[in-house]
Amino acid sequence: MKFSHTTVLQNEMVSHVLTNTNGTYVDCTLGGGGHSLALAEGLSNLGCIIGVDQDGEAIEAAKERLRGAQCKFISVRDNFSNINGILKENGIEKVDGFIFDLGVSSHQLDDGARGFSYMNNGKLDMRMDQRNSLTAYDVINTYTEEHLRNIIRDYGEERWASRIVDFIDRARMRRPISTTEELVHVIKAAIPSAARRDGPHPAKRTFQAIRIEVNNELGILRKAMEDCINHLNKGGRLGVITFHSLEDRIVKNHFRTSENPCTCPREFPVCVCGKKPKGKVITRKPILPTKSEMEENPRAKSAKLRVFERSE
Repeated sequence: MKFSHTTVLQNEMVSHVLTNTNGTYVDCTLGGGGHSLALAEGLSNLGCIIGVDQDGEAIEAAKERLRGAQCKFISVRDNFSNINGILKENGIEKVDGFIFDLGVSSHQLDDGARGFSYMNNGKLDMRMDQRNSLTAYDVINTYTEEHLRNIIRDYGEERWASRIVDFIDRARMRRPISTTEELVHVIKAAIPSAARRDGPHPAKRTFQAIRIEVNNELGILRKAMEDCINHLNKGGRLGVITFHSLEDRIVKNHFRTSENPCTCPREFPVCVCGKKPKGKVITRKPILPTKSEMEENPRAKSAKLRVFERSE
């Protein structure tokens, strides 16, 4: 299946993050290379883009897409949680910008074989990096009821988590749940028909939760925000596009803490903790897609862009 992905908030991301036409930038979620290509168009032949993705198909698609770029392009198959190692391996200490477009690519969603989609049948997989061992099949069929309930409730913010897990447990006791179609059938049976009439697809939140667990998305995001800010040049910027409230909360809170890290009690007249701000939040409110973009690409509806600038 040919790799395809519709880039969200492309112009908004590049216009906020590109501050040095001769600079070095890291696209931490390369995907099909949409953001990197737009970034490359604004860079001179002295500029450099490092594209990071754990999906081999994405790497190959992006390399082809950026073949004619005048700036230098380096592709790295790795997880952005290893940004320290990636930069060290390439002899780079500081960069001028980082880009994150979180979530699942259109290609991964549309390719049923990857197991991300509740609309297309396939094996329960959901690994963004297929070199990893943990799959959605393992989560659904081997996790305890309590563990699974916590994941679906906390990561999926699913009000019917307990009932869904009860139905999953009964189903997996008969035989393992092996495909996305089988899991969707169980979820639909668990959620009362009245609750299924409104809102998103009944399996959406559960699939989101399982995907986050399989790929440790929230854990690696916290670490990556800290590492990226530490590797920014003065005036360099970090731009992050999120697609659900859990990711957005992590990014928003980390940006705020980096801008105001002081932990002194409010009644103290002066700061004594010694923690210094690392920069400032550029986007007090997140940048949202335009109405026309949302009409053209419904998956953009939940996207939010936040930007942080290093000031030291």
